[in-house]
Amino acid sequence: MSLGAFFENFVIAEILKSYYNKGILEPPLYFYRDKNMNEIDLLIEDNGMLYPLKIKKHADPQKKDIAAFARIDNIPSVKRGPGGVICMYDNLVTLKDNDRVIPVNYL
Repeated sequence: MSLGAFFENFVIAEILKSYYNKGILEPPLYFYRDKNMNEIDLLIEDNGMLYPLKIKKHADPQKKDIAAFARIDNIPSVKRGPGGVICMYDNLVTLKDNDRVIPVNYL
């Protein structure tokens, strides 16, 4: 397993644990990949809104990391909330519009 895949599994496991600790045994977590290989690592559904997350082991997130988030915007019946890139960056900062860089230590 690559370091990137290990990091992604770690982040998802931490998010799953937070749901399980609240007694939610079937968390509303999803994955997105289309036929053009556009991928969103994690979609969290809450009150009819989807919150997209990309998980990267690096510390220099870029706007291209969230390019696939626009795919959700093109689905008429779906509402998208703010998203982000969970990574090794030190600070919570805006990447683009309402999408943020989320330090892994915030989990």
